[in-house]
Amino acid sequence: MTPDAQQPADFPRALTSYPSHPGEGLAVELAARAQAEPFNLAVTGIFLLAILHTFAAARFVRLAHHLQHRREARATAAGRPAVPSVVAEILHLFGEVEVVFGLWALVLLAAIAVHAGRDTATRYLGETVDYTEATFVVVIMALASTRPIVGFAEAALSRVAAAAGDTPAAWWLGILIIGPPMGSFITEPAAMTICALLLARRFYDLEPSPRLKYATLGVLFVNISIGGTLTHFAAPPVLMVARSWGWDLPFMLGTFGWRALAAIVVSTTACFLLFRREFRELAARPPCPDIEVPEVPGAPLLPVPGWVVLVHMVFIGWTVLNAHHPAVFVGGFLFFLGFARATSHYQSQVELRTPLLVGFFLAGLVIHGGLQGWWIAPVIRSLDEAPLFVGATLLTAVNDNALITYLATVVPNLGDALKLAVVQGAVVGGGLTVIANAPNPAGQALLGRFFGGAISPLGLLAGAALPTLIAAVMFRLL
Repeated sequence: MTPDAQQPADFPRALTSYPSHPGEGLAVELAARAQAEPFNLAVTGIFLLAILHTFAAARFVRLAHHLQHRREARATAAGRPAVPSVVAEILHLFGEVEVVFGLWALVLLAAIAVHAGRDTATRYLGETVDYTEATFVVVIMALASTRPIVGFAEAALSRVAAAAGDTPAAWWLGILIIGPPMGSFITEPAAMTICALLLARRFYDLEPSPRLKYATLGVLFVNISIGGTLTHFAAPPVLMVARSWGWDLPFMLGTFGWRALAAIVVSTTACFLLFRREFRELAARPPCPDIEVPEVPGAPLLPVPGWVVLVHMVFIGWTVLNAHHPAVFVGGFLFFLGFARATSHYQSQVELRTPLLVGFFLAGLVIHGGLQGWWIAPVIRSLDEAPLFVGATLLTAVNDNALITYLATVVPNLGDALKLAVVQGAVVGGGLTVIANAPNPAGQALLGRFFGGAISPLGLLAGAALPTLIAAVMFRLL
């Protein structure tokens, strides 16, 4: 059969079609799968290069700035206007974390086209890959970051902060403890958007130390990842398994929910105690001005009436209820844009650039992730309960946790204890890297400017280490 004659079902190869090697060990099985389909090594190699690229993104940004500054200095010395450097702009593009997986997806598609034909590459990109989650994140981010929603959330949290003295510490604790569990009801991407916007406004603008910046980011990412587990319909890694394994609301509350809440409170409090001296110093600084909100040209913004906030909530509810039906929630978003235009005196400009970049990031991730099952599934199947929990946590750091749990559903005869272990590991490890959990790119996009434009992967890993460890203890030992 010629490559172009290959049928769509042949790529990617079905996991059930690989030869079985019971009792011969994981290494033997992976070697046999690589031998049966050598192209597996190529797609995984490209995926690993994309991951390494995310670690090097900050270097590309620094190099781009260096080249541009050097070009400007030469232009000034020669008495001519500075022209942007094309090379610097390209390097800056390579330094945008949100576009990394999309760039390497081009390499992947070229490799698929060479290996199996252009039609196969096109079918995989257009028919096999599911972009529902990426599209959903774009819409829910845009809705959750609007002026009425952020203002409502801020007003609600301000009551908590006021009761605790209205200090930076009070805002910090309130946002990181109360905000993440909201993800169990309004979805994790929406909770991440609201928490990140409020942290930018009430904490990061005070210019805390780099250590506290990364510690805060780590706590935020971990709390969001576990905070969505109070229900069975909000967190992507839970959604992937809830229907297949029969997990409902009482099960989630009794098995995951209370442990998640305990972990959120303990880890946030522990981080606060570690930095309590710096929080006292932040409280002595003058209050920062409010975030500048772009107004509608020629018209000042008016106070947001309650009915506008209610309509925004209805649109968010519509999006959440129809999260699995892109045509429905995208259609609803188009109606929302019309409503935002009609109520422009109460609205800030609907910000689409950041949500679109995050959606592009997630789309690139699922394009790569859809081809990694050949090695992830055997790893999951080969581990006992405790090693599976640790393995799922570590695998989540280099892949989206929803993909990890989805692959667990295709492993035959997975026991109840192992099901718990893989999902627990997937949500506990969701804060270790930007790619570990679908909402993390949203947080990175909204808060990246406080980290010099690029968040250090090692800095995030260090910041997330303590809350991840506390979450692991709460989920496994309580």
